[in-house]
Amino acid sequence: MKSVWLDTYEVPAAPAEEFVPGAGYDTVVAGAGLTGLTTAVLLARAGHRVAVLEARTVGAVTTGNTTAKLTLLQGTTLSQIRRHQSEEVLRAYVDANREGMAWLLRLLEDRGVPFQRRDSWTYATSAKGASDLRKELEAARLADLHPSWSDETELPFPVAGAITLPDQAQFHPMEVLGALVVELRAHGGAVFEGVRLTGAGVRSPLTIQTSKGPLQADRLVLATGTPVLDRGGYFAKLSPSRSYAMTYRVPGAPGSIPRGMYITADSPTRTVRTVPLADEELLLVGGNDHVVGRSPSPQAAVDDLEEWTRRHFPGAERTHVWAAQDYRSINAIPFIGTLPRGGGNIYLATGYNKWGMSNAVAASLALSAEIFGGHMQWAETLGRRVTTPSDILTALKVNAEVGFNAPKDWLKAELSELPDEVPGEGEGFVGREHGRPVGVSTVDGVTCRVSGICTHLGGVLRWNDAERSWDCPLHGSRFAADGTRLEGPAVHDLSRRGA
Repeated sequence: MKSVWLDTYEVPAAPAEEFVPGAGYDTVVAGAGLTGLTTAVLLARAGHRVAVLEARTVGAVTTGNTTAKLTLLQGTTLSQIRRHQSEEVLRAYVDANREGMAWLLRLLEDRGVPFQRRDSWTYATSAKGASDLRKELEAARLADLHPSWSDETELPFPVAGAITLPDQAQFHPMEVLGALVVELRAHGGAVFEGVRLTGAGVRSPLTIQTSKGPLQADRLVLATGTPVLDRGGYFAKLSPSRSYAMTYRVPGAPGSIPRGMYITADSPTRTVRTVPLADEELLLVGGNDHVVGRSPSPQAAVDDLEEWTRRHFPGAERTHVWAAQDYRSINAIPFIGTLPRGGGNIYLATGYNKWGMSNAVAASLALSAEIFGGHMQWAETLGRRVTTPSDILTALKVNAEVGFNAPKDWLKAELSELPDEVPGEGEGFVGREHGRPVGVSTVDGVTCRVSGICTHLGGVLRWNDAERSWDCPLHGSRFAADGTRLEGPAVHDLSRRGA
């Protein structure tokens, strides 16, 4: 599964950038997505010696798999924030996203990166969804946004209502990362792909452990989706969500594709936008999100999204299908700032609740301001928010689900012995071998046996039949069929088991 973005753009090749164990930097950034690269550019512009570490390739995780909508109208996010937080925090969140959006659009204009201005829509197809829209409209107006209500859309089916905010934007996210990489290198920064952060000290200068050897730095920025260092327990404050997206050629396009950027207020989620590519325009459809590792069949979620698309866009021909991972914070506001037990030298940004394009840049602006000793009122407001009863209830629910899945899966693995037969192509299962869970799968004709236990906190892994990966139902770590770590709070691969 490869996104249309990763399939149609390559980040400009670097001059020979050699990773030198023991080298020193002012700042090391872990993660070469939008947050990591924007933060690195802001610091490099100020003269910092910056190195970005990326365990896979630039944009390989969230940014390269996003739907890339840059908008202040974010589904029902604002009404969710209003339920959890004060009106002051709600306004600060919108101010942060407004500043992030403005900064990113300036970058695109300055660098000649194409983008399209689009109206942003949140729509409902049920009475409950319409009620939620009314609450979102009220929250938006409290935050000095002024979307309008409509009973009509461009969508090829009736709606129970919709709200729209004009003059938002969409783009090709890998082109954005390419521009950031070029600028970072122009300011003397380096990007090291295939280098994974595995640990870090506390006192500055920090000794930073990586898969290729140690580095020294005055500070470390964790821009890894979910923080890969467990200090602060952020894995327990986040809910990892997996969702799916596809692009299609549609007969009669571009006229037969809605021009706006759409997302539902209802469940299951549906998101729609256009994708201009060379001499054609594709339809992008996404949705069907679920907690990582807890869907009985991710492939069924993909198939359902495909059926929905073909029903509403007859003759649509699929070109790409992929999945993305996002993290929802327990209080609907991203976590941005210094990491507890990091000596004040380790920073993090996480929990964008699926709206990472503006939130990522806002987080980068906030982090760079904190490093430079600057002042941003919205950042200070978001940073001093209090934990509310609603936050506590959400955290209890998230962690109760984790607690339910942990012993249940261990019991299942302990009671079920591994079958003798080899899994069929694309199949995998976990069972007991010598008293421990072992995962066995067959992908592209190769059968692999790996530990069935997540290297983060010991969750029993589940097979993802859509992406052919091992997914942890506790905190969202994911591993390839051969045990290679893909994403999540885990920092180590699964151990291999003999035949």
